[in-house]
Amino acid sequence: MKHTFTSHSREDTRKLGKIIASLFVPSDVVLLRGDLGAGKTTLVGGVAEALKVNEDVISPTFNIMKCYFKGTLPMYHIDAYRLEGQNIELGLEEFIEGDGVTFIEWPQYIEPLWPDEYLTITLLHAGEDTREISVESNSPRLDKIVEAVKEAF
Repeated sequence: MKHTFTSHSREDTRKLGKIIASLFVPSDVVLLRGDLGAGKTTLVGGVAEALKVNEDVISPTFNIMKCYFKGTLPMYHIDAYRLEGQNIELGLEEFIEGDGVTFIEWPQYIEPLWPDEYLTITLLHAGEDTREISVESNSPRLDKIVEAVKEAF
């Protein structure tokens, strides 16, 4: 199931994060696609706010992964950009299959680690603050998230 809509501001993108946050269960994985500056970290910031994470969410580009444990659900934010063509034996699967929700930016670089079920969110530049956002599930269990996004946007 897939739904595409237009986000007209950073606040809209954060709102998307807040809406989907309440529907996550442990071990859910979200593949985030989009160019640099498309709003991937902004979206994750909205999720963090809804999960009551009391830390600023920053892109994990230079760390590869940021972990947020102080909230209603652990949250893992992976940026696989620097892993292109590298050995991916870093133990990331322990987090991807773990007790929280995992967001993976540049997921194509660690595709062998993807679980069977995941949500894909693609953010595309459509103007200065405007983004075309697609939310797509690959399983009936995750369709409820796409349905919630359809209702809100």
